[in-house]
Parts: sequence; C-alpha cells; structure tokens
Amino acid sequence: MKHTQRIATAVVLTASALLLSACSSGTTPDITQNVADGKTIVNKENWPKQVPTSGLAKNLTLPLEGYMASYEEQVTVEQAATDLQQSCMKGYGIDLALPRAGANPPPSDNDANIERRYGITDRAEAEKYGYQLRPALREHTQQPLRDLSDVEVEVLTGHTKPEPAKAPEGVKTGGLIASPGQGTKPARAEHNGKKLKTGGCVGWSKGQLGVQEADPIIVAQLAGDSLTESMKDDKVIKAFAAWSSCMDGKGHAGLADPYKAMDQGVTNDGEPSQAAITLAVDDIDCKQQTDLVKIWSDVETAIQDKQIADHKSMLTAIKEQHGKEVATARKQMAASSQ
Repeated sequence: MKHTQRIATAVVLTASALLLSACSSGTTPDITQNVADGKTIVNKENWPKQVPTSGLAKNLTLPLEGYMASYEEQVTVEQAATDLQQSCMKGYGIDLALPRAGANPPPSDNDANIERRYGITDRAEAEKYGYQLRPALREHTQQPLRDLSDVEVEVLTGHTKPEPAKAPEGVKTGGLIASPGQGTKPARAEHNGKKLKTGGCVGWSKGQLGVQEADPIIVAQLAGDSLTESMKDDKVIKAFAAWSSCMDGKGHAGLADPYKAMDQGVTNDGEPSQAAITLAVDDIDCKQQTDLVKIWSDVETAIQDKQIADHKSMLTAIKEQHGKEVATARKQMAASSQ
C-alpha cells in the first residue's frame, strides 16, 4: 500500500504548504495590477471553484470539507497578515512591499483536492492537457521582493538572516526567509529604539489574527487517513479491478489503480504527448464505465462521517476558531483599506 500512503501524505503536505501562506481576508479585489509593468497579479478568474462544476467530480464534496478553509478564506487571512506585517515594519521605519496573496492559485479549493482526489476526472481537460494542469495553473506569477538587509529580516521574522544553504552542484537554492532553527539565531532586542516583537512582525501579525496553524493540518491528516482507509474497502477494491480490466482492454496493462495511471501519464516536459492524452481520456472513460468515482467517494464519505462523529468536539472547535480568524482578517482588511 505504498502508493496509498504516498497519496494520503500528499494531502497533508498540501495543507502544510497552504498554511505557510495562510494569513488573510476576503476583500481581495478581483484583479490587482502590478503598478510597475501593468501585468495582472491577482486574478480571481483563475481561482478554483468551491465545488467542481464539470467532469465526474461535478458537485462532489466530502464531509470533512466543511472543516477546511476555502482558498478565498486562505487568501483573506494571508493578505490581512501581509498588510499587518507591512504596517508593523513601517513602525520601525522600514518600507517593505510584500507579495500579494492569491497570485498563484492551486488547482483545488481546499485540501481535499476533490478534482483529482480519485485521479483525474475532467474529460474535456484530459483531451487537451492529458494529466497536466491547464496552462493558467502551470504559470507562476513572479512578485519580486527586494533583498532584505540583516536588520530587516530580524524585524520581520524575529530571527537572524539564514546563511545561504549549501546545495549540490548544479542545484539552485532560493527562498525568502528560513524558519527559525535553520541556521538562524534570535534577533537583536530592538531597532531604531523600539523593541522587536516576539516572532518579529510575522509572529505579531499571526497573533493579531489569532491564527492557529496546527488546525488545518489536523483536518488534512484525517482526510489523508480516510483516503487510505477507503482504498482498503472491498467495494473500492472491486471497483479498482473493474477499472483496471477496462484499461487493460484499451491497451493499458498493469495499472492497479488510477494513481498508477497518473504516475505513468504525468510528464514534466512541455506539452503532453498524444500517448499521455490517450491514456488520460481512457482513464476517465473507464472511471465512468465502472462508476469508480461514485463508489469510491461514497465509501470515503461514510468513513469521514464516522471520523466527524468520533472527533466532533475537536472539529467543531477548529471550525469555530477558523471562523474567528477569517472574521478578524476581514475586519483588518476593511480597516486597512480606509
């Protein structure tokens, strides 16, 4: 079941990645222009839908999604935190323009990754892109940040500027600011006669918004567990076998489950090959023929219903806490826009 564990782990890693940027509120404008070059930085048209509107996952949701932050909410908290950090830095006499939140949306609205949770599900996109994401999601909007001085890093983060990482020959390293403990030391006590905040302006901004970073990871972990458990269910195993037989009949032998097809079909070099597109389309057709997505999601829904019943008080507290964070972030953004 190594494959199963890898996919479930990916769900948790997605949550962690989103957490690193999550700190802001929902009054983000539909389109934000980069004053320097006029290019669109934040365009909500590229943001994922809260519920899939096409393909085999159309209108599909899972119970635990009710306890997950939507992308709009994540951007809201992130942008509110960014605004606070910039204001905090200004209090130390430092003008700093940080990247805007929401510039590079993920393919799914939340950590369930419902569009691809059971493998690819949208035939129209598969016909064009195979297993790859549509072009708008493969592009990355660059928001250059000027190189920060040692003291600016300390004021912002509460720790010293990390030493450049030693990477293998030929491998480039990057990253704005390391986490504490990655070759860093506590920041100086004050700057310009003003005491530095605990955790720097970043830590202070999270405190102002009441961000509890562990909460989304807890929910994502449960979602990872439910996915792993669902793949052991007899109904899902039987559906896998039917799907595999269908794929074998189309000339794709030896594929035990849809994740194996994704592994085989994903390419990192430019446009997908015709073979990858054919594999992707056949994959979805076999899912439809065997009703795999519905069978699988029904099984996982039952598992998540039990998880929610077993952890009701914890999940209710997480949902309430998340609501407070988003509400606080929205108030902060409204205040900063005045």
